[in-house]
Amino acid sequence: MSKTKKSGDYIAIENQYGAHNYHPLPVVLSRGQGASVWDVEGKKYFDFLSAYSAVNQGHCHPHIIKALTDQAAQLTLTSRAFYNDQLGRFEKFAAEFFGFDKLLPMNSGAEAVETALKLCRKWGYEKKGVPINKAKIVFVSGNFHGRTLGVISASVDPSSTGGFGPYMPGYQVIPYNDLASLGTALLDPEVVGFICEPIQGEAGVIVPDDDYIPGVRELCSKHNVLFIADEVQTGIARTGARICCDHYEVKPDILILGKALSGGVLPVSAVLADDDVMEVIRPGEHGSTFGGNPLSSVVAVAALEVIQREHLSERAEKLGIKFRESLQALEENPMITDVRGKGLLNAIELDIDEGSDLAWQICLDLAKSGLLAKPTHGNIIRFAPPLVITEEELDQATQIILKVFNKVESMSV
Repeated sequence: MSKTKKSGDYIAIENQYGAHNYHPLPVVLSRGQGASVWDVEGKKYFDFLSAYSAVNQGHCHPHIIKALTDQAAQLTLTSRAFYNDQLGRFEKFAAEFFGFDKLLPMNSGAEAVETALKLCRKWGYEKKGVPINKAKIVFVSGNFHGRTLGVISASVDPSSTGGFGPYMPGYQVIPYNDLASLGTALLDPEVVGFICEPIQGEAGVIVPDDDYIPGVRELCSKHNVLFIADEVQTGIARTGARICCDHYEVKPDILILGKALSGGVLPVSAVLADDDVMEVIRPGEHGSTFGGNPLSSVVAVAALEVIQREHLSERAEKLGIKFRESLQALEENPMITDVRGKGLLNAIELDIDEGSDLAWQICLDLAKSGLLAKPTHGNIIRFAPPLVITEEELDQATQIILKVFNKVESMSV
């Protein structure tokens, strides 16, 4: 009879046979339900990462799982060489849900970003009249739009760009949350698009000034430039609204969604736009073998139905306010420089030197206490639980965070 594997055994197998492109916490998960996950030894944790906000609806939500299993037994993939009976339903449901004319389905968030960039350039040539191969797209510093060559070309993070050049031309990077810089950049008539995350997630939950997103909308409209909102992480109720732009009553020209569009069940992403933009793409100019398959279409509709039926936007707004209020006491700690966020996308920033492993050690202590989170940029820890977390669970999790962070000063000595 074979010996039951422990966490260390699974980690050793991954280290031997897998590429070392991630640095996970030493926790091996085998089951999830709602806001909780369990490791192979049976220890329970609050999941405060939610697969980078892909599991907004909670782990293994029964409505989504039923939709998945029912459709998996019926038809999974046809490719777009043929119609299927589920894609149109998904396109209609999501387009009406988010208030756009059309949807272009893809798989990963990075693919959706690439799709939006191609769509923007094509629009620039056909509708704005920019000379061929002269279109420029403006990005912001601190951005994270994925790991493809097309998007790391706009990154300012050496860990994303180092060793992967040459980079994509036609990009300009300006400061985030800086309307003056954007106004200057958009004076160039060859600029066709501006892309940003309404809240920068990977950068450490950087929340812009209240007038930033409305100002972006105004400037883009003034200069006939498409505003592309990357809401792969901030969209689908995470920040307390269907998309983060809704907080500001702003509609982007192109909306990028992913992650929670499937409730964490399988890769589904989408680009949404109105007819004037979307109809510049014609047969043969863009596509994906798996994009728009019947299985992902059914799952995406179910995932959005959960958001709607369980009022998860409103829950995220209410619980997020409570969570941040509970953490305000931490700001008296000289090691903590900021507690910030919107909805249930939040972060604590530490005043530590570059290269310090304190944030990593804090996350190890949180895991030992039954809560999973992960550092970003060395000194910031994000907290993004599934939106289905109950108020009682949130209170329990908050107490774990407070207890661990109250030891931060002694840990740093």
